[in-house]
Amino acid sequence: MMLTDHLRQIETRTLSVGYSDLGPADGPAVLLLHGWPYDIHTYAEVAPLLAVHGFRVIVPYQRGFGTTRIRDDKAPRNAQQAMLALDVIALMDALGIAKATLAGCDWGARAAGCVAALWPERCSALVPVSGYLISSQAAGALPLPPSEELAWWYQYYLATERGRLGYQAYRKEFARLIWRTASPRWHFDEATFDRTALSFDNADHPAIVIHNYRWRIGSAAGDPQLDDLEKGLATRPLISVPTISLEGDANGAPHPRPDAYADRFVGRYEHRTITDGVGHNLPQEAPAAFSTAVAEAASWS
Repeated sequence: MMLTDHLRQIETRTLSVGYSDLGPADGPAVLLLHGWPYDIHTYAEVAPLLAVHGFRVIVPYQRGFGTTRIRDDKAPRNAQQAMLALDVIALMDALGIAKATLAGCDWGARAAGCVAALWPERCSALVPVSGYLISSQAAGALPLPPSEELAWWYQYYLATERGRLGYQAYRKEFARLIWRTASPRWHFDEATFDRTALSFDNADHPAIVIHNYRWRIGSAAGDPQLDDLEKGLATRPLISVPTISLEGDANGAPHPRPDAYADRFVGRYEHRTITDGVGHNLPQEAPAAFSTAVAEAASWS
C-alpha cells in the first residue's frame, strides 16, 4: 500500500507536517513514528491493518523527511530528542487529538518514549522498538568498549566536516548501507528502498540528521529553551503508561538489552522478541507482530 495516497499536510507553529491519515476519523488515535534512515513506509502494511480494526492511524514524516518542512528558513535545523517529542505534541494539537497510542522505532521510538515520560496524559499506550531509548548528552559522552564503539561508526563520521559533506552527497547510498547492516536478514528489493529514499530529498534532511547525531555526543548544542526538558529526560524518568516493547532477533543496529530497561516501565508492561531474522526496521519487516502489539497495548489503556 502507498501511504502517500492518503497524504495530507497540516501546519503547526514550527512545521508544515506531511502525514498519512487512515481509518475512521472518530476511532481511537494511533500515531506511528518512523526513524532514520526510513520514512512513513516503515508502516506501509501496519497502518492499514490497524485502520481495518477501527483505529484512526496517523503516520507523519519526521522533520526533515518527505513533505515535512521547518517553516522558518532561518530557524536552526534542530533534531534533539526533546524537539522531536514536541513535534509529536504539536501535531496532536493541530489535529485535535487529546490522547493517542504512540508507537515507533529508532528516532520514532525515542520521541514516543519522551512524550510518554514527559506528558503521560497525552499517551494512552506505548509500543517502542528497542524499548527505552531516552538518553542525554552526558550518557552519550561516555566511552564504550571498542567493539561496541565500532557499531556507532556513522555517529562519529557525521560529527566531522567530512561526514557532513559525505552525507550531503551520498545520503541514499548511506541509507542503503544502514538498511543492510541494521537488518542483515531483511531481503528488501530496490523498489521498496527507492520508495523511501525519495523522502531524503527534503532540503532540511542533511542538516537535521547531522544535528541529531552530533547533539547526542555533545558536539552540537541544543535549543536553550529545551534545557529543562532535557534535564528531566536525562534522569531516565519512569514511564507509567501501558507498554509493549519489541525487539527483533536479528537487529544489527546498536540497541540496549531488554533487561537493561525493564525497570523504567512501571505500568502494565510486556517485552516481546520477534524471531525469524527480524532486524532494526521491525514494523516493516514484521508488520503483523507490530500491529498486534499496538492493538493489544491500546486495549490495556
